[in-house]
Amino acid sequence: MLKNVPKIISPELLKILSEMGHSDFLVIADGNFPAESMGKDSKVIRMDGHNVPEVLDAILQLFPLDTYTATPVGLMEVMKGDTVETPIWDEYKAIVKKYDDRGTDAFENIERFAFYEKAKKAYVIIATSEKALYANIMLQKGVL
Repeated sequence: MLKNVPKIISPELLKILSEMGHSDFLVIADGNFPAESMGKDSKVIRMDGHNVPEVLDAILQLFPLDTYTATPVGLMEVMKGDTVETPIWDEYKAIVKKYDDRGTDAFENIERFAFYEKAKKAYVIIATSEKALYANIMLQKGVL
């Protein structure tokens, strides 16, 4: 057993987070994200039964965000013409603000297909059961 590791962080995920280096990316994906097809060249960790905000909060307790880039947090931008609301983004911003002084300034919106291309190069994709639409989030690892 280890102290101060959030209980939803599995040993496998803890190992992967430790392996990641500066500037590596991870994706915390909603239930609609094509994690397996996007993660062919990456690791995919299943966290079924969990939602993105709780996974994000647990990871940020251990994971430094990159301070050498202005926006180490990426959100999948809503497609033009899509009327979907994204209140979950406000939850993400509150969580990030707890762990990074930049708060909402740490975020950027990434066009959907550009997000997919970037996700294909992520070190790990974490697949959740999140039901909210456009709930995918990408984090860039920093240094301690």
